[in-house]
Amino acid sequence: MSATFLDSTEIAELTGRKIKSKQIDALRKTGLPFFVNATGHPVVARSAIEARTPAAAPAKKKWTSNALKAN
Repeated sequence: MSATFLDSTEIAELTGRKIKSKQIDALRKTGLPFFVNATGHPVVARSAIEARTPAAAPAKKKWTSNALKAN
């Protein structure tokens, strides 16, 4: 296991696919950042997966009228 990139087993588990072209399709659909190496396999940085947590999503602010903000 590389500390920097997911291994082939982890990518297969993440995408639910064993064939590299299907893994690439699944990664594109999910919007995860990846690149394709010289052998045609997708390479995903571990940080791309670790950064995707529900807690990382910014909190939405409630809308407030400008008239109320002036007071």
